[in-house]
Amino acid sequence: MDSKIIIAAFLSFVPVLLLLGATEAHVEYGAYNISCPNAEAIVFQEMTQLLATSPDLAGSLLRLHYVDCFVRGCEASILLNSTAGNTAEKDADMNKDVRGYDVIDRIKTKLEEACPGIVSCADIIALAARDSIRLSNGPNIPIGTGRRDGNGSSAADVPLNLPSANASIAQLISFFAKYNLTAKDLVVLSGAHTIGKAHCYSFSDRLYNYNGSGNSDPRLDASYKTLLSQECSPNDMTSLVPLDANNATAFDLGYYSGLTQMKGLLTSDAALLDDASTNSYVLRQANSTSPNEFFADFATSFMIMGKIGALTHSKGEIRRQCSAINPPSPSPSPSPSPPPPPNNSAEKKNAFSSFFSVGVVLSYLLLQYY
Repeated sequence: MDSKIIIAAFLSFVPVLLLLGATEAHVEYGAYNISCPNAEAIVFQEMTQLLATSPDLAGSLLRLHYVDCFVRGCEASILLNSTAGNTAEKDADMNKDVRGYDVIDRIKTKLEEACPGIVSCADIIALAARDSIRLSNGPNIPIGTGRRDGNGSSAADVPLNLPSANASIAQLISFFAKYNLTAKDLVVLSGAHTIGKAHCYSFSDRLYNYNGSGNSDPRLDASYKTLLSQECSPNDMTSLVPLDANNATAFDLGYYSGLTQMKGLLTSDAALLDDASTNSYVLRQANSTSPNEFFADFATSFMIMGKIGALTHSKGEIRRQCSAINPPSPSPSPSPSPPPPPNNSAEKKNAFSSFFSVGVVLSYLLLQYY
């Protein structure tokens, strides 16, 4: 073969090698098809059993995925326990009512029995959230897997990366933009509030002291406000109220209908009516006779959210226990040192110099000849 062709082929392949080294892996469909082929079926089976007896957990697991992805990325930092020297995300004030940790642990145990050390806790969160939607009569969303678990969690990160339940529409749009999510993603993902419940303290100010006025929020329907007041006393810290006033167990358009009826539970829900684009989407879904557009839009936004800050390839780890990072691997015992070689460094240096010089001359002649 012509040596020029060989040289040209080698040089043309170098950029490919560099590109492969620089490319970051991403979540992919069927990441466990070979390593743990029944992984997604195991998650779905467990979720089916759990939601049959505790349907309220569907909304909780959706929220778990949301708070995980927006703080440090979708890498299961929300699951880590606090330690003596660190307060973890799950113990932050904004996350004190997050639920579903025991569900993830239960699924992890099943997966470890089937495929030890293969399926990440981050993927379990994402799959459990996906199945919560499907089992609540929502769309069956195809999502990528292959996420890995992070090794850090700090409560201090939470208020910097999660919007308040009292956020305005401008604050919400700005917050979502930080993650390259649009106003449409905001109003679509807010539709997850069609299932699940919220604690009274998350909206109590709307009933008793809106904006420090001592009055209720005028954007609340009067009959709805009366109903909520009966459910929640001013200092109620434990009671739960459905986020969707129409039907909080079915993944449907009831949330949007409730917003147009002035029955949005949280301030951040009602805020969706304060922007032209989000308001338009709310009205369209509230008046729709089919959930198909919402289902398709939600699937798209949900898949995008599930990739935020995901760790893949060699980054992160696969936790053995979702609430704690893996302990360091034991260092291998050092091998006995071999006897020192004879002191012939000078000879080696001279031989290498001669060999290198000959190589340079031959390379030059080769290039000149061809």
